[in-house]
Amino acid sequence: MTAHDDHAAGLNAPIIVTAVFAHPDQTWFDAQRRDYFPPERNQLDAHLTMFHHLPPSIAAEVKRRLNEETRGVPAPDARVGGLINLGRGVAYRIESPDLVALRARLADAFTGLLTPQDQAGWRPHVTIQNKVEPVEAKKTLAALQAGFTPRPVRVARLAAWWYRGGPWEQLSVHKFSA
Repeated sequence: MTAHDDHAAGLNAPIIVTAVFAHPDQTWFDAQRRDYFPPERNQLDAHLTMFHHLPPSIAAEVKRRLNEETRGVPAPDARVGGLINLGRGVAYRIESPDLVALRARLADAFTGLLTPQDQAGWRPHVTIQNKVEPVEAKKTLAALQAGFTPRPVRVARLAAWWYRGGPWEQLSVHKFSA
């Protein structure tokens, strides 16, 4: 696929930007999703969404900026700091001042291109349950809170994805230095 084909393929597909965890943490989050997410809706690996909808026309700029933010840069410190009640689901709250600062730089760079959702305050989290009845979400939250202990996690890379209504299609991956 040429760069032109890559661009043409994404013309109508918005871009999602995520932080991706190192293998042991990714495996743990994915297991949590398998345990609590409705199986018919669990089409994606666990992820931390940084931007929900960037215009497809800026794909090259997104890749360039993500590369600048990761090349030769150590992974940001991060930890699972608590749980979030999503009403119809549950998420783990991710605490990372470095990742918050990185996202703010990207948001500044994309000023005027962000949707209202992406302009609103960012609440870093990994959803492990969604689209369930509120009573089920409350049970999950209570069970997880009972044994919860904050834990460090490692953000290994940033990724950009095409969103076409189903599972996401990878646009680019950008690794932090070890």
